[in-house]
Amino acid sequence: MLIFSVDTSSRNGSLALAEAGADSFAVLEVVPLAGGTYSGRLIPELSALLLRHRRQKHELEAFTVVSGPGSFTGLRVGLASVKALADVLQRPVAAVSMLEAIAAQGSGRGLVIAALDAGRKEVYTGEYERRPDGELGAGRESLRSHAQLLALLESNPSAELITPDAEVGSSAGLHLRVKQIDWQDAGVIARLGLAKIRAGHTVAPEALEANYIRRSDAEIFS
Repeated sequence: MLIFSVDTSSRNGSLALAEAGADSFAVLEVVPLAGGTYSGRLIPELSALLLRHRRQKHELEAFTVVSGPGSFTGLRVGLASVKALADVLQRPVAAVSMLEAIAAQGSGRGLVIAALDAGRKEVYTGEYERRPDGELGAGRESLRSHAQLLALLESNPSAELITPDAEVGSSAGLHLRVKQIDWQDAGVIARLGLAKIRAGHTVAPEALEANYIRRSDAEIFS
C-alpha cells in the first residue's frame, strides 16, 4: 500500500510518502514544508516526490492527513488537497489529530495528556487513557489556559504530559512526568493513519473536516 501523508497544521508542515505491506511499514521520504507556502507547494512537491520514487499518482492507495488542531488556513489547504486527490482516485482517507500523534509518543500507562501551544496564552490539550496493551483509548480534546492545564495536572499527579513546545512544558510547574518531544512529521502521521485504515476507521472525502477546537475570530466576534 502506497500512502501519501500530509501535515499543514502549523509552521512545521511536511509531506511524506510511505509504503506498507502485510507486516511492514517504511517511510520512503519526508519533505518539510514551511508555513505560508502550503497552497503553492503542496501539489508540486507531491509530483516531485512521486517522480523521485518512480511512482505514478494512480499508484497512491491511501491518504492520511492531520485534521487539527492548528492554523485555520493551513488545515484548510491540506484537507482540501487530500479531499480532491482522494475523490478523484477513489482512495480511503484517515484523519489524524496532531494531539493523538503526540500522545502516541508516550510509554507510560494510565492518563496521557498531549499539549500544544495555541497562542493567546492558551493550550490545546488531548486527554487519553493508555490501555494495558499500550494502545490509546478515545481522547477528549479541548482548549485551556496555562492555569487550567496546571490545574488538570495537579488533579492528575500520575498523568504523563507530552508536548513538543518548551513553553508548554515549562508551564507544567513541578509536575514530575513531563516528556518533551520533537514535532511529529507526516511520516509519523502515515503510520498512525495506516492503523486507522486497517481498523476501518476511514473518512469519505466529502465528510473530511477540520477539527479546529478553537473557534475562528469571525465566529467569536460575529
